[in-house]
Amino acid sequence: MIKKLFAEFFGTFWLVFGGCGSAVFAAGVPDIGIGLLGVSLAFGLTVLTMAYAVGHISGGHFNPAVSFGLFAGGRFPAKDLIPYIVAQCLGALVAAGCLYVILSGSGALDFSQPGAFATNFYGEAVYNGKAFSMGAAFLAEFLLTAFFLIVILGATDKWANGKFAGIAIGLALTLIHLISIPITNTSVNPARSLSQAVFTGGLAMSQLWLFWAAPILGGIVGGLIYKFLLQRDTVEVTD
Repeated sequence: MIKKLFAEFFGTFWLVFGGCGSAVFAAGVPDIGIGLLGVSLAFGLTVLTMAYAVGHISGGHFNPAVSFGLFAGGRFPAKDLIPYIVAQCLGALVAAGCLYVILSGSGALDFSQPGAFATNFYGEAVYNGKAFSMGAAFLAEFLLTAFFLIVILGATDKWANGKFAGIAIGLALTLIHLISIPITNTSVNPARSLSQAVFTGGLAMSQLWLFWAAPILGGIVGGLIYKFLLQRDTVEVTD
């Protein structure tokens, strides 16, 4: 069990350090910055790389919502939920702490604007002058996490080609970010939201509840949908 928890710690660390780090350091660089497309790819690549690096050890959750979704889908035991979530949150927090220390080296610690330090938000016009309501943000996070779980459960199903599961899951997370960065800065991962909010406080902390509730509920619903509507237990015979 200890190795599984370390795998979740390091996997979630890499997700936050790579994904949020790309947003903090590289997204807004004039002329040569990676932009929202680059950040979306960075988040997908963190999951893809860690899925192959440590996924065989812990299952490669790296996300409390994924753990809840896999539990709802019958793929994960309830007794392991809390240990996994603690390991994920610790990994995320340590990664955010490293990002904070590195950013401090530049003296650019202005967290006054919504979305600063790759935090999540709703009701704030951060991109293109558009502010999305709490309800819109909740629905986006809920739906995207639900579909993320459907992809995860389908790609790792015993009838699927498991060798490509990491690619499918990583690309799914990339797509999710392409859709929702302008809406909420994309959570679909409570640990990732927690880690950035802790270091900025203020608005991010006050809105953190949504980025726990919506992804976890979405993950559970996605797990249940796959289990009861999509999963097949036997090979279908066709004429």
